[in-house]
Amino acid sequence: QVQLVESGGGLVQPGGSLRLSCRASGIIFGRYAMDWYRQAPGKQRELVAGISSGGSTNYADSVKDRFTISRENGWNTVYLQMNSLNPEDTDVYYCKLKGHNYWGQGTQVTISS
Repeated sequence: QVQLVESGGGLVQPGGSLRLSCRASGIIFGRYAMDWYRQAPGKQRELVAGISSGGSTNYADSVKDRFTISRENGWNTVYLQMNSLNPEDTDVYYCKLKGHNYWGQGTQVTISS
């Protein structure tokens, strides 16, 4: 079955960086577009970034020029490099198989001094 496992979250100070990873199994990874979402308590999940099977990317305005999504098909992994983090980026981050209802379990990102 399809499984998505995120890692890399944690606590960082404002201005810091984190790299999230999402490893997929149960699919031919290179054929699928992938998305990163985030969700704060009591709020809807927000699309943060997406990457097509061909490597085209898109970003939410709130993270453009700070976050970079990338993929390594040989490792069945999609990454989210997050720079210049601020407290408003504090959320649980999820990866998702685009167009399908498969989600990872989420990884907590907390930005605080």
